[in-house]
Amino acid sequence: MSEDTGPKINPGDIILWPMLKLDYETDRQRIADLLPPGIEPSATSQVHLTVYNFPVPDVPEYGILITVDASYKGEDGLYTLGYGIDQESAIFVSRDRNGQPKYPCEITYYRMLDTVRARCTHQGYTFLEFEGKVGGNVPHPESHSETEWWIKVSPGVGMLPEATYDFPPHVVRVHTSYGTACNQKVEGKLTLRDSPWDPIAELLPLRSEVSARLWTPSSFERDITLAGKLDGEAFAPFIDTIGGSRWPGENGGPKRS
Repeated sequence: MSEDTGPKINPGDIILWPMLKLDYETDRQRIADLLPPGIEPSATSQVHLTVYNFPVPDVPEYGILITVDASYKGEDGLYTLGYGIDQESAIFVSRDRNGQPKYPCEITYYRMLDTVRARCTHQGYTFLEFEGKVGGNVPHPESHSETEWWIKVSPGVGMLPEATYDFPPHVVRVHTSYGTACNQKVEGKLTLRDSPWDPIAELLPLRSEVSARLWTPSSFERDITLAGKLDGEAFAPFIDTIGGSRWPGENGGPKRS
C-alpha cells in the first residue's frame, strides 16, 4: 500500500529521518572478488548504498552503508563492505563486539523541500555524491526482513609471518525485520568518484540505471548471532582491510585491477 503522508515527528527531531536507498546492478565477478572464502555470490548482483541519519545510541549518526548481494550456507543476504560514519564513539565497540565494519567518514545528507543531496568523504576523497528531486509516494513494501553478513575476527598479537588469530574469523548473521512508514521515489543522479579508500567506482562499477528512493521504517527488530566459522588460512589475505571496512587493503585481499 502507499500513504499520502509521512511519519509525524516533533519539530527539529531527528527520529524517523528517511534513508536514501540507492541500488544498481554490477558484475557478478566483481562481487565475487570481494567476498572471503565461504561467502558466495548470490543469483543477483546488486550493490546497495544507504545514506542515513539515525540515533546511535542516542546521538545523531550520519552514515553510508555499503552492501552487495551474497549468500552464506545457502541463505541469500547482503555482505557488508562498510559503514562509513561520522561519530567515533560507535566505531570500535561495533567492530570489536559484533564485527560491524564501521570506519570514520564525513557525511552530508539533507532534504530541502523537494531536493535531496548526499555527499560522502573519507580521507579527503569525496567518493559519492547524489542530487535528486523527490517524486510521489510509491507502494510500501510488505513488512519484510533482511539478512546482513558481517565478519568478526581478531588477528593474533605479534608480527608473525603466518596467520594466527586471537579470535578466528566467524560469520555474523544480522537479521532485521522492518515495517514501512513512508516510501517515496527520487529522480536524481548518483556520481561515484575514484577513491583509494572507498573504491566503489573502481571495484563495483555501474551496470544499470540507479534506483533511488527515500524510505522511512516504521519499526525494526534486529537479531545478531554467530552463524559459523570461516577457514582461517583461506581468510588470511582478507585480514588487511581499509580503515576498518571490508574493502581489500594494499597488502592483502584481492588486488585492484
